[in-house]
Amino acid sequence: MSEEQISLFGEEQQINLSENVSNKLAVTKLDFVEGMFIPWQELFSGYNELYAITYSSGVGFIGKLVEMFDRAEIIFGCEQVMSYTLNEIMAFQTKIIEKIRSGKMKDALIDRINSGSLKMYVANKKLSHEKIYLLSSDDGRKRVIMGSANMSYNAFGGLQRENISFIDGEEAYDWYMDIYKSLRQDSTDEITAKAILVADSGDNLDELPISQTVKTKKVFEIIQDKQQNEEIEFALETSKLSARFKPSCPQPDKKGKILISPAKIVSVKSHVKEEADREKEVRKEYPQLVVDVEKGEVALNDIKLDLLPDDADVKRDAELFLQYMDGYKIFHGDYRSMQKRYFEFANWFFCSPFMGVMRDAATRFNQNKGPYPVFGIVYGQSKAGKTSFLETLEKMMIGQKPKIPGSDFTRTTIDGLRAQTKGVPIIVDDMVKARFDTHAVETIKNDDYGIMDKNIHYPAVVISANEDVKAVSQEIIRRTVICHVSAGLTNTEVMQNSTVKKVQKNIGTAFYRRYLYMMLERIPELLESMKDDDAESAPDILKMSSEVIYEIFESFSDIAIPEYIRKLSLKDYFDERNTGSNVIRTIKTAWNNNRSQFEVDSRRNLLKYNAGQTYDASRIVKELPETLEPKASRELVIMKLDTAKEFFGIEFKRGFLGRFK
Repeated sequence: MSEEQISLFGEEQQINLSENVSNKLAVTKLDFVEGMFIPWQELFSGYNELYAITYSSGVGFIGKLVEMFDRAEIIFGCEQVMSYTLNEIMAFQTKIIEKIRSGKMKDALIDRINSGSLKMYVANKKLSHEKIYLLSSDDGRKRVIMGSANMSYNAFGGLQRENISFIDGEEAYDWYMDIYKSLRQDSTDEITAKAILVADSGDNLDELPISQTVKTKKVFEIIQDKQQNEEIEFALETSKLSARFKPSCPQPDKKGKILISPAKIVSVKSHVKEEADREKEVRKEYPQLVVDVEKGEVALNDIKLDLLPDDADVKRDAELFLQYMDGYKIFHGDYRSMQKRYFEFANWFFCSPFMGVMRDAATRFNQNKGPYPVFGIVYGQSKAGKTSFLETLEKMMIGQKPKIPGSDFTRTTIDGLRAQTKGVPIIVDDMVKARFDTHAVETIKNDDYGIMDKNIHYPAVVISANEDVKAVSQEIIRRTVICHVSAGLTNTEVMQNSTVKKVQKNIGTAFYRRYLYMMLERIPELLESMKDDDAESAPDILKMSSEVIYEIFESFSDIAIPEYIRKLSLKDYFDERNTGSNVIRTIKTAWNNNRSQFEVDSRRNLLKYNAGQTYDASRIVKELPETLEPKASRELVIMKLDTAKEFFGIEFKRGFLGRFK
């Protein structure tokens, strides 16, 4: 039995991952007496106490059912295929509580819980698939209802076929009550009234039932159901195949009916074939880069790569890259800052094929996936070399530079492309603000792609956009590698600039292949450290990547290493002062040039900044970290004064300021 320590909500706990497989079945021998057709109310009426185990349920029906009893207890199991890892348990419990909270009977159920006449429990381990209802009355009568029916109107209202049986008598009741008590004691957490009111998947995660159990018991054991792997895989594969068939299949009419003829089957077949052919073309256009960490090998389009190219070739590529980056010196604006931002982005871009395996390990060992981002955004003014920069990086990786236009981006299309592509970042070129807001934001927020189906070779997604994107909100910043650039060329200078064409023509993949070789030597140790729950920080693959890149330049290039080529860490990407560098620059410029735009309210600990336009105020609020508690009021940005002083590095002394005009 292997054991792991995890820290949850500040409490230390023990999790055992083991198997518990019984070779005997609990079987009840019955005699058939008669079959009958009766209303569900008659089946349950005449009793005072109810003890039930259910899976799928309807909150409205639960409320009506418990009204028939003086005392009731309900255990909710999960009807989905689960292996009962901590993340699955928390997700399941969150959804159960949300379901209860959104029901019309919420207040009535809370009142019953507060009075002590109702108790509800939710599974934290694998439960049997029984649906059992144990009824007892004060005069000693007892009944057991069992079969396939869950606690819902669909099941007991005659809307679907169910297998429902009942046995009257104390002997059967006692047998099933022992089963019920065993499950309640060993496999559930109690749902409190407070949990129904506030527990969620965010700030109130510590109010979930399992969180409260952990706080009470201090040590808690989770037994992962490893026997369900085949069922889980089957369910996932079925779901994926269903999603592929859906666009080709007819939709139901207003009455929910679908009429299918032989001609319709032919049409569906033709559409499915067209989609399959299109996917094949995508696979041809977008190369498949498979980085196998376990074997220490890399294949491009199923051809194994030589990861020890000639030193002369590595030197050529390294110096061509430096020549390319040196070309930014002719750009108008803060080109030094742009070189640093572009190098940070290149570092993430090169190590992105490893992010899938890092995120998979983080999930398995209950670590945070945040340090391993799979989305990148390069945005800023036009003619800043964004597209050519991304093309150059991709040329260094695979010798090609494929990309898709921003106008083709939707969540559905990008997920389909990710399913067909391996390793090589998907470049989405020139996305406009409307499409970014409509499609990209939601795609990035839902960044659990590949986790459930154990896919570790999916590609990162890189979005290139112009200045009209303006600002990226904090919920996107913490999930994404951001590169904001603010230097560029004139139209004539773009036409005359031959550096890009020269470098892209001559640069090869030797630099990147040597990079992969060095990374594959070090990644196993990084993955091993993922198991250490006592570590002060997450294993930093971005730091490791930058160290490898620095070593290559140091070993193979005769050119002095420029300042922007440096060793990085996770902090360089996600520290609030780094992610907020754009808004810091805006506020500092305004402070230095026009302090009348600011008003300090020391008594209320507020700083107000007049952004000039309502839109600009909203944009700035998006970019500010939550610690400043920023909000927009028309053209004003209002934030906490003390934290603003620290964040911007400005004292904001009141004596220097004028009033808003």
